[in-house]
Amino acid sequence: MAYRHQFIADELRAQISTGRIKAGDRLPSEAQLASRYTVSVPTLRNALAVLQGEGLIEKVHGLGNFVRQPFQWITYVGGSRRADAHAAAEAGLRVSVRTVRLKARGILVDLMQVPAGATLVEYRYLSLEGESPHSLSRVYVPSDSARDDDHEGAEPIGGDGLVARLAAPHPPLAEVRERISARLPTNEEAMALRISTALAVLSIERVAVDADGRVVEGALLVLPGDRADAVFTTHHTMNEGRGTEG
Repeated sequence: MAYRHQFIADELRAQISTGRIKAGDRLPSEAQLASRYTVSVPTLRNALAVLQGEGLIEKVHGLGNFVRQPFQWITYVGGSRRADAHAAAEAGLRVSVRTVRLKARGILVDLMQVPAGATLVEYRYLSLEGESPHSLSRVYVPSDSARDDDHEGAEPIGGDGLVARLAAPHPPLAEVRERISARLPTNEEAMALRISTALAVLSIERVAVDADGRVVEGALLVLPGDRADAVFTTHHTMNEGRGTEG
């Protein structure tokens, strides 16, 4: 016998798929839905968590639960220094950028290979499809490598402007190291992306190193698993000047 929350999830899913509840519509309050289905609010929230995990609804803090618009797919291209925000801009998404100076602590000390307390500049890119968050990128550079025109605060950047910003000259790189894993989001990430904490994300940690072995850029990318994938291509060089057989 199906659990009660699964039955409620099936009912709401059917209403969404048939258009009875349309993309962008706000669902009745959790208390109203719990009363309608004669269940407790925790049981009702379990049902909503199922739909949130499937990417069908999103919870906006203070406003309620909304039916999501179908998401564009984003492909992260491995081996490139460009941020995931670049891919978002090319996909026509709106990107919000927040710049802040901070002291290296915890994971950032290892990521950037700097002493604890060293000053870094963080660029926090949140890509948006309409009003719905799509992906999150946090890019770090040493403070002495920050752009002269960067200033602290938040600003929206359109696709062309962001592509131009990310395409600005950078120090020559000797190596880009990337580590990708699937995990559950932190509460902070789930809130920023309006996803369920039960929805797996692609977590990408990328480090760019110059010819002197200095880390010139580090990035922590979070891509929800229901709208992103990653592609890595290896280029093999053919051996030249092979000897001929006698």
